[in-house]
Amino acid sequence: MLGLAVGVGLGAVALAMGPQDAAGEVPNGLTTTLDTIGSSFVTLLKAVVPPLIFTAIVASIANLRTVTNAARLAGQTLLWFAITAAISVAVGIGLGLLFQPGNRASVSLDAASEPGRTGTWLDFLNGLIPGNVLGLGASTQVEVTDAGASASTSVSFNVLQILVVALVIGIAALKSGKKADPFLAFNRSALAIVQKVLWWIIRLAPIGTAGLIGYAIAAYGWTSLASLAWFAVAIYVGLAVVLFVVYPILLRTNGLKISSYFKGAWPAIQLAFVSRSSIGTLPVTQRVTERNLGVPSEYASFAVPLAATTKMDGCASIYPAISAIFVAQIFGIDLSITDYLLIAFVSVVGSAATAGLTGAIVMLTLTLSTVGLPLAGVGLLLAIDPILDMGRTAVNVAGQALVPTIVAKREGILDLEQYEAATAEDLFVDEDDASSEATTEATAPAETTKPTPSGEKEPVGAPA
Repeated sequence: MLGLAVGVGLGAVALAMGPQDAAGEVPNGLTTTLDTIGSSFVTLLKAVVPPLIFTAIVASIANLRTVTNAARLAGQTLLWFAITAAISVAVGIGLGLLFQPGNRASVSLDAASEPGRTGTWLDFLNGLIPGNVLGLGASTQVEVTDAGASASTSVSFNVLQILVVALVIGIAALKSGKKADPFLAFNRSALAIVQKVLWWIIRLAPIGTAGLIGYAIAAYGWTSLASLAWFAVAIYVGLAVVLFVVYPILLRTNGLKISSYFKGAWPAIQLAFVSRSSIGTLPVTQRVTERNLGVPSEYASFAVPLAATTKMDGCASIYPAISAIFVAQIFGIDLSITDYLLIAFVSVVGSAATAGLTGAIVMLTLTLSTVGLPLAGVGLLLAIDPILDMGRTAVNVAGQALVPTIVAKREGILDLEQYEAATAEDLFVDEDDASSEATTEATAPAETTKPTPSGEKEPVGAPA
C-alpha cells in the first residue's frame, strides 16, 4: 500500500514534468526510471514462472497418489471456470445495453484500423501442442534504417505448453514407479530452490508497485479517456460488479467468509492491477491461494497455472461483451439474440482458444470475427486499452484465486481455519521461519505423566 501511494505521487510529478521534447516522443528521466523499475520487477517475476510451473505441476502429479478424487477436482475446476465466465459475460452484455457506449462515443471512424494480431479457433491447438520440451518460442524483428538493417531476437515462453509438458512428464514419472523416485526427489529440491528465489523477488513488490503505477500515470494519464468515457465507465462498472458483487455472492453461497477472501487474495489482486500481467502475477496468485486461502498445494499447483492461461473474466468475458456491443453501435449494426448468444459462447469457451495468444485484443478479435463484426473497430479502443487493462487483469487474477478456493471448499479439502485466519502479511512469512517453528514444536520434549499413590498423574520430572 505504501508502494502504491508513493507510485501515485511520483507518477503525478512525472506527468506534470511532461516530455523532454516538444513532439512528446521522449519521456522525461523520472518517467523512464519508473518504467525501468516496474518492467524489471515484472520481468523478474516472469523469469521464475517456467521453472515454478514445471516443478510445481510435476510435484503435484506425484502427490496425486494421496488424492483420490483428482479427476473430479479437474472437472469441477473447468465447470466453475465456465460458470463464472457465463455470469461475467451476462453482466457485460447487460451493461453494454444499459450504457450504450457506442452511441455516446465521440470518436471518428477514421481512427478505425485492422488489428495487427487476431485470434482464431485454431489457436488453441497451436498453443496446446508444444513446439519443444521447454515450451519456448523465439521471434526476430528486422529494422531497416538509412544506416542499415538491424535484427533483434526475443525469446518467450508459452505457459499452456509448459503446463502440458509438465503434466505429461509428471504422469510418466507416476507410472514409472520406483525408477522415477530419484527424479521426483530432485524435482522437489528444485521446487524448493525456485520458491526461495521467488520470495526474494516478491520482497521487491513495494518497489515494483511504485514503478508500475507511477509509469502508468505518467505515460497514460486520464486525458485519453475523454472520447471513450462511457465505454470506460461501462467496463469498470462491469469489473466492479463481478469483483464486488458476483464473487462475494458465490463465496457466500458456498459458505465462505467474504472478508477473508479479499484479505487473503489482496496481494495478488493489487499486483495484477499495477502490473497488467496475469502471468507475471502467477507466482503471487499461487502463493496466496495456498498460504492465505487454504487451498492444498497439490491442487493449487495445477489449478492456478491452468487458470492463469484460460480463466479471464475481465479480458475474456466482460471486455469482449461490452466491446462487441460498442463496435456494433459505432458501425450501426443491430445485434440479434443469436449474436448475443454467440458472444456468450465465445466468452465461455474462447479463452481456451486464445490460451496460446493471451491478451484482451486477441480475445476481442475472436469475438468480433465470430459474430461477424468489423475488426476495424478494434483500432478505436486501443487508445485507452492500457488503462482498462489494469482493471481487467485485477478481475482476471481475482477469479483465478476464487475458483480453486470454491472447488476446494465444495470437495472438503479447504483448510477453513487457515482461510479465515490468514492475512495478507502471511504471504511474506519465509518458509524457513514456518518450518523452523514446526520443527521446534515437533522436537520439544513432550510432557509425560506417571501415576501417584493417590491415583492422580503428575508430570515426569516435576518437583516433588
